[in-house]
Amino acid sequence: MSKKIKKPSWWEEFKTFAVKGNAMALAVGTIIGGAFGTITKSLTNDIIMPIVNIFLGGTDFANMKIALPRMPWVEQKFEEVTLATGEVVQQPIVNYLTYGNFLAAIINFLILALVVFWLVKGLNKLAESAKKKEEEEAAAEEPAPAEPPAPSAEEVLLTEIRDLLKQK
Repeated sequence: MSKKIKKPSWWEEFKTFAVKGNAMALAVGTIIGGAFGTITKSLTNDIIMPIVNIFLGGTDFANMKIALPRMPWVEQKFEEVTLATGEVVQQPIVNYLTYGNFLAAIINFLILALVVFWLVKGLNKLAESAKKKEEEEAAAEEPAPAEPPAPSAEEVLLTEIRDLLKQK
């Protein structure tokens, strides 16, 4: 009677995937990527955007917005606003299209993409130089090709006979 091979359960397959597969590398990459994203967001918001704002006349990207029109058939909603004088007034609630935040997100993405490009390019160059060095070391370790063995007496005799026949 032959033994039936037990198929691994989905849980065992998952454990193999999670522990031995690329899941751990993916998790580490995601965590580092999240931290790196925070750094690039800070670079964009705290260093680059203030410099860009100088050329925009001091306008902060977060303040770049367009007030959307109110539809006449929709009931207008109001909010209470306290003025500097202490007076409370009712103002209509306005919806804004905040395109400045979107532009800042695009700049943040471009910076992140540029940094990742240079990182990958550098890693590829390192891998290429390591591979080249490995090949050079392997070539240096290979023994020089051995000289072919000297022909036997029989081969020498046959070569002489061939040469004599060619001459006739």
